[in-house]
Amino acid sequence: MKEKVIVICGPTASGKTALSIEVAKKINGEIVSADSMQIYKDMNIGTAKPTVDEMQGIKHYLLDFVSPNVRYSVAQYKLDAKEAIKEIISKGKTPIIVGGTGLYVDSLIYEIEYNDIKLDEEYRRELEKIAENDGLEVLYDKAMKIDSQAMQKISPNDKKRIMRVLEIYKATGKTKTEQEIESRKKPIEYDYKVFAINWERERLYQRINKRVDIMIEKGLIQEVKNIINQYNEFPTAMQGLGYKEVVDYINGIYTEEEMIEKIKMETRRYAKRQLTWFRKNKQTIWIDGTNDVQSNINIILEEIN
Repeated sequence: MKEKVIVICGPTASGKTALSIEVAKKINGEIVSADSMQIYKDMNIGTAKPTVDEMQGIKHYLLDFVSPNVRYSVAQYKLDAKEAIKEIISKGKTPIIVGGTGLYVDSLIYEIEYNDIKLDEEYRRELEKIAENDGLEVLYDKAMKIDSQAMQKISPNDKKRIMRVLEIYKATGKTKTEQEIESRKKPIEYDYKVFAINWERERLYQRINKRVDIMIEKGLIQEVKNIINQYNEFPTAMQGLGYKEVVDYINGIYTEEEMIEKIKMETRRYAKRQLTWFRKNKQTIWIDGTNDVQSNINIILEEIN
């Protein structure tokens, strides 16, 4: 019998953190984050990282442990997450994977081996130059010709992932899709029970807008200024949603009002992409965000027992 591992995913601002902590309390669980921004130290407000009080004594893994000036790959995440899962099981507890980063979740539930490809700085600069001079759509079209299947999941605005498709092909001669097909041949180690929280779109967008307002009130602008002062460079971290817009505001590209609206708009777009991503996972059990927490706990308990 494979050990059970619960996965609670879904779009940003859907209530994953609160639900997962309540589930963990009920089933003697511990939480492994699957959020590609909450891994970073000093980035707390903009990532909606749970506070010590919010954790309510439940141990969380893979939060707040990578410096913002260090690159962290999906391949590394999978290694670290597997280690955390083993540790939790060794204590007789149930691992609960929680987050909205689809690549992180898929690396576990499908046993995808993402090769840790060494960054070609020269090629990265070349791509950045094309995006700046000719527009990101040129790179998007180029990536679409190489790997149309992978690009179906990637937004035309998602520069980081568009460039990654091109970089993988340049480094290996294989498309991202080909690599994933090859890497899925490995047997799946655990019995993953995957749940995703769903909201009616307008309600979700209201929650996102409110969350952005709260982040600004809590001091997101100052948080970004502190990071800029503390670290000389932040290759990945400052491309994060909510952070790059504040950097643009600090650099005089947006007014504060424009920056807030831009964060809200980009977060809504991101949530839409997350929902599309998780809907492709056929094993996902969808639960209604409008339910009270206890009803959703009951649904999860029924499915896992």
